[in-house]
Amino acid sequence: MSATQGLRHHLDFATTLAYEAGRMTLGYFRNGVRTETKEDESPVTVADREAERMIRARISERYPSHAILGEEYGPEAGAGSYRWIVDPIDGTLAFVRGVPLYAVLIALEIEGVCEVGAAYFPALDEMVHAATGEGCYCNGRRARVSQVQSLSEGIVAFTDAKGFEAYGREPEWDRLRRAARYARGWSDAYGHALVATGRAEVMLDPAMNPWDCAPFAPILREAGGYLGDWSGRETIYGGEALSTSRVLLPEVLDLVRRE
Repeated sequence: MSATQGLRHHLDFATTLAYEAGRMTLGYFRNGVRTETKEDESPVTVADREAERMIRARISERYPSHAILGEEYGPEAGAGSYRWIVDPIDGTLAFVRGVPLYAVLIALEIEGVCEVGAAYFPALDEMVHAATGEGCYCNGRRARVSQVQSLSEGIVAFTDAKGFEAYGREPEWDRLRRAARYARGWSDAYGHALVATGRAEVMLDPAMNPWDCAPFAPILREAGGYLGDWSGRETIYGGEALSTSRVLLPEVLDLVRRE
């Protein structure tokens, strides 16, 4: 059996774990949780740390030879080619401000390729998940990207408009938002979930860590879409992220590359 066969039990484990960690975070949501600031100026709370500790403990118990990479506690070596990539709360700013768009993200990387992904949005009770060859689903229903044929009829999602200037991507952002029919913000992981489920056409991140987007590699792939960097390379290690449909990808890349 190849490494990518028999992924169903890994997917079931990832979705169950994301759900359980998400329900844990709800105990702190809109409950006055104290916020700290990390070295990179991003916020973190006790909920982030407790959820990641629980996720790591469950993975180590179930798959003791697997490696783990998490936002809060970094890398943990394993004995083989399997690595779990974890973000216990993606969208911590949304979480601490009481905005219900934060997510628990869990992915399984096999031989350097993300093959399983679960993105759970606890405050919405919405689960988007996929595994290679298993399809993409949102709360039990098959999910696919939008079939909109032109960005002029589509929605571009983003998180923070200031981020494009901060990372030198303001010209590209300006072209994309002008080409789209609508631009909507405060998205974080939810923007990529919107693209995977056909509710938005493009999601843009000018800066991205692997744990912020790992589940969306298989999720977008199985939904018929693209998740990768802004040059068209399907990767979670590009330091940036773009998700869209295969139909719109050439138009989006043309706008990004245009001088």
